[in-house]
Amino acid sequence: MIAQQPNARKKKRRLKKLPIVILALLLLSVLLAFWMKSSYSAGIGVAREHGKTPEKYTFNGPINKDAKVNVLILGHDRAVDGSSRTDSIMVAQYDYLNKKMKIISIMRDIYADIPDGYRNYKINTAYTLGGPELLRKTIKRNLGLDIEYYAIIDFKGFEQMVDELAPNGLPINVEKDMSAKIGVSLKQGQHNLTGKEVLGYARFRHDEEGDFGRVRRQQQVIKALEKEMMSLSAVMKAPKLAGIARGYVDTNMADGNIFKTGISYMVRGDKDIQTMIVPVKNSFRMVDVDGIGSVLDIDKEKNKKAIQDFLNE
Repeated sequence: MIAQQPNARKKKRRLKKLPIVILALLLLSVLLAFWMKSSYSAGIGVAREHGKTPEKYTFNGPINKDAKVNVLILGHDRAVDGSSRTDSIMVAQYDYLNKKMKIISIMRDIYADIPDGYRNYKINTAYTLGGPELLRKTIKRNLGLDIEYYAIIDFKGFEQMVDELAPNGLPINVEKDMSAKIGVSLKQGQHNLTGKEVLGYARFRHDEEGDFGRVRRQQQVIKALEKEMMSLSAVMKAPKLAGIARGYVDTNMADGNIFKTGISYMVRGDKDIQTMIVPVKNSFRMVDVDGIGSVLDIDKEKNKKAIQDFLNE
């Protein structure tokens, strides 16, 4: 009788263990899928508890096949009369090939040519007049940017997402004392802010800088959130955060596209988000328009070129 060689015995033992390893991996996959689904559902439940129901809007943005996705991100609020309004207009682009995230902040006081027979007005007025679709057409006409998707973020949802992401508060260096028309009182200095306080900080505009200061602070908040999202605790909370976002955000993006983009960015994306403010420097002047007030009269061609250079660099 020929004795088995040591290598043959080791191979035989490995083959015996293989079904156990496969079973363990399958069990782990099932548990992971269950955890992600339950966490995601819990996040959606947060929105339902606060009475948020999803809304659908007309949006005819072209679906481009250039390995890039462009999303019009709007902060949603309601005026005293119940009309919809937005004081936060951004365009986010994710490039699947280069794994880069870019965000453009569009100042709401830009004096814009609004399509469909409306008079020229501040660009954010297009949202009040005709929702995200009219705003899409307005941005295309004035800034040369045609956007594929929209994502309208309820302000309450933003607060909930910040509180879930940073339960001990989001570290923000508050640049000055502020309280006017933001629902909170903030003191100058480094503080850990709650979701409500972060929202108030990002919306403050009642000083000499006006909308310029607000847009700069919004980008400061984006950078702080970006840093927080890279922590291990944030990664563990990702399914619930996605659920909260999905529950509070109205969008025409399919869930599959949302997860595809989110996973690509979290796993492989360049975490240094690039930002831009429109109008760019030396491309505008402040003017007063009867019945409207102070607006930004911009050099449209200069800003169109700057946007294309930024997105395609």
